[in-house]
Amino acid sequence: MQLHLKFIKAAKKYSKKIAVHDIATDKDINYERMLIVSLILAKKFRKINSKYVGLMVPTSAGCMLANLGILMAGKIPVMINYATGAAQNAEYAQEKCSFSTVITSKKLLEKLKIDPIEGMIFLEDIVNSVSIFNKIPALIRSKMPVKSIINSVHHDSDDETAVILFTSGSEKEPKAVQLSHKNINHNLEGISQILDLDAKDIFLANLPLFHVFGITANHWMPLTLGSTAVAYPNPLDYKIICNLVRKFKVTLMAGTPSFYYGYLKKSNQGDFDSIKVAISGADTLSKQIYNGFIKKHNLKIMNAYGTTETSPAISMNLPYSNKGGSVGKPIPNVEVKIINIETDEELPANTVGKILVKGDMVMKGYLGDLEETTLRIHKGWYDTGDMGLIDEDGYIWHKGRLKRFVKVGGEMISLVKVEEVLNKFLPDDVICCVVDVPNPTKGADVVAAVTTGEIDTKAIVRKMKKELPAIALPKEFHTFKNIPMMGSGKVNFKEVERLCREIHKQANRKKKYRGKK
Repeated sequence: MQLHLKFIKAAKKYSKKIAVHDIATDKDINYERMLIVSLILAKKFRKINSKYVGLMVPTSAGCMLANLGILMAGKIPVMINYATGAAQNAEYAQEKCSFSTVITSKKLLEKLKIDPIEGMIFLEDIVNSVSIFNKIPALIRSKMPVKSIINSVHHDSDDETAVILFTSGSEKEPKAVQLSHKNINHNLEGISQILDLDAKDIFLANLPLFHVFGITANHWMPLTLGSTAVAYPNPLDYKIICNLVRKFKVTLMAGTPSFYYGYLKKSNQGDFDSIKVAISGADTLSKQIYNGFIKKHNLKIMNAYGTTETSPAISMNLPYSNKGGSVGKPIPNVEVKIINIETDEELPANTVGKILVKGDMVMKGYLGDLEETTLRIHKGWYDTGDMGLIDEDGYIWHKGRLKRFVKVGGEMISLVKVEEVLNKFLPDDVICCVVDVPNPTKGADVVAAVTTGEIDTKAIVRKMKKELPAIALPKEFHTFKNIPMMGSGKVNFKEVERLCREIHKQANRKKKYRGKK
């Protein structure tokens, strides 16, 4: 069943229950009202003369309602990243997907200090334009049986595209990922099954809905289960998030390691007592964060693995099946294999190679890019571009993106492995990332480590020598107050590398200046 139709069923069943605590507007919206408003919006959105409709609104009831209305109108939402380069991202999406209309918010543009671009319409204006003549028909329809409501809105095959999401563009220009209703449903059904989720659960919804983690775990999961979502637009407001978890007795939260690090630092004991499951994805969860939550909150963060192209979940540790350091076992109805990067031969257990996955969660393809689609999907198997292994117990161990393996002195070095070893010897309140940086004076790459606090680098390197070859040891250490992050919560490695190169240039300029003196 299509996602918006599942929402209709949940809305009818739990009509008086709070669907969304919308923190930004300080409103509690029940399922009945969510259904009525989404039906009103659907009628308005049918007038848009394009198949695709841009949506650039922070995580809120408004964003969820607009998304529902777009699908009910028979359109496809294109989620636009507003965290960095909002105007450019909107224009890129318009060109890539051939549409004009972008639904956004006046408050968002004011906060971002950007002017509207052509095609933008404002959610505030849409809401203000709703008259009694819009409300009464929607109210009447909302009282009809489920089947009648479904017949009054767009409904089609589960293979129809449910959303367009964009990749980060860290390797090439962003690709438009087409996820179908079937793709996302696969995740919803598999995850709710293994985590035993139901309508009684309360979800923290603070991830951006332009990211696959957010739209699946924060939007569709609660609204199709009949659960309650606590919507807050900024995951970086760490103290506020901790207070919301405590106040609303949240049972499930999902986030990235960088977000959990912030929550750990800003939380008080008892803030996370209600949490049944806390899932971490997008980056490697360090031992400092994992152990910190156990020590402070007696809470185990469940490390998981996924991609935008897989809706997102591929594998996950579980409260009753957890192996520290791994990214868990595949979720139900997902196949995973490890292949040799040169021969494509399937590799045995405990052998590192490229990760390929298969299942109904694999995307339809990249919109307008058949060549890239066929390169990444072959006979149903999706090439993740990630390296890893499967151990003898069936747990997946993620070893990093293939692009995070760098050739130094003729040898392939895993930057993720260097991070893992470095993390072992860092203080609990310090996190790190490792990058390769071209050395402009020597014409070679060096491994540089970035930490969030001062450390005894000589002592740490001596310890790292016992586990890594000399060529893999960091040649430079830099201290940043905050490691640059992307809007999705991932480490922005491109920005870290840029900053390290800038440090190189400044150091070289100082050397030249001293030489002249």
